[in-house]
Amino acid sequence: MRPGGAEPGDLGRGATRLAVVVALLAAGCTAGAGAPAGGRQLASQATPATTVAVATTAVATAEAPPGTQVPSPRFRGSVAAIDRSTRSRMRWSWRPGCPVGLADVRLLRVDHWGFDRRVHRGELVVHRDQAGLLLGVMQRLFRLGYPIRQMRLVDDYRADDDRSMAANNTSAFNCRPVAGTSRWSEHAYGRAIDVNAVQNPYVAGSHVSPPAGRRYADRARRAPGMIHAGDAVVRAFAAAGWGWGGAWRSARDYQHFSASGR
Repeated sequence: MRPGGAEPGDLGRGATRLAVVVALLAAGCTAGAGAPAGGRQLASQATPATTVAVATTAVATAEAPPGTQVPSPRFRGSVAAIDRSTRSRMRWSWRPGCPVGLADVRLLRVDHWGFDRRVHRGELVVHRDQAGLLLGVMQRLFRLGYPIRQMRLVDDYRADDDRSMAANNTSAFNCRPVAGTSRWSEHAYGRAIDVNAVQNPYVAGSHVSPPAGRRYADRARRAPGMIHAGDAVVRAFAAAGWGWGGAWRSARDYQHFSASGR
């Protein structure tokens, strides 16, 4: 082989192979389009639907001529009863003696925009009588382009509310009392949700929770993920009949929405 290059024969064979690949692509016969030998698809070849949707959107945006409007990804959401697999994941957030049983709650899987401007798949557990309403709220937030850092079951943090907030997690059901009391939280019924805890902290005097939210305690500030009185996020929840903790008179819980307003 020539120093720093290919032999002429290699170049010719490369051109021939390229022509064959182009022909196959034109005929719709791309490599890997069919199943591997034995008729089974390898697990490593499967691609999550959300990832495919995001990648398609990114490619379309990059290749579209200037001034071309690229369609937004379509929102996907579902409501399901708590099956055995989900029950095994909820070993921290639910236990016998909680004010609702597992038959009373539902698992929502929803698309949401992230702070990275990509579509992500999130999960929430909510009361069954609120599941359809919350699904509608999540769809509305998606259409607004409202960013949510992440949306994971609180069990990923052993149902520790402080850990979940510190991770800027958006979550709903958690069988726990109101902090500092023996009274059940609205989260224990699956009728409350905390959204972007860092950008929307709990503020009571000089106390801010989570601590990382201190710089957002000044609600005159405007930043992605923050929620303000009368904005589109508040209106989306209000349309479902849910109240906002940011409107409370004393302590303000800017991340908190609930069916009861408490």
